[in-house]
Amino acid sequence: MRRGILVAGAVAIAAALGAAALWRGLGEPATRSAASPEMLALGAALYGEHCASCHGVELEGQPDWQRRLSSGRLPAPPHDASGHTWHHADSILFRIVRDGPAAIVGGAYESDMPGFADLMTDAEIEAVLAFIKSTWPERERAVQEQASIADDPA
Repeated sequence: MRRGILVAGAVAIAAALGAAALWRGLGEPATRSAASPEMLALGAALYGEHCASCHGVELEGQPDWQRRLSSGRLPAPPHDASGHTWHHADSILFRIVRDGPAAIVGGAYESDMPGFADLMTDAEIEAVLAFIKSTWPERERAVQEQASIADDPA
């Protein structure tokens, strides 16, 4: 009898933990969940194809990225831990990549970065962001995840 109670209790705890994990996972963008090796490989390839020419092969950005060019525009920032990408929530990062920085900053903002909506699907953009985030140290990933949770209206 006692063994049956223990087994039933263990099953109930496991079911509750499973339900809680499922509930936490509902509605979260792919960039906030654990990325599969395939997603990271796709993101790395797409980053190399669409982003590395400006943001650097090592995600290092352009030199003096915080100083305006003679055109008045800013150079491409780094996406490694030395930059500010990890300060932004997933929704902001996604919109910047899909629609361009002016979508976030405002219509008068000028940038050399285009939106990539015509070149990548939403899933491909999420893969690029997952790849970028996978390169960050744990501290930066944790800060960025908290920003994404705080930004989530749900």
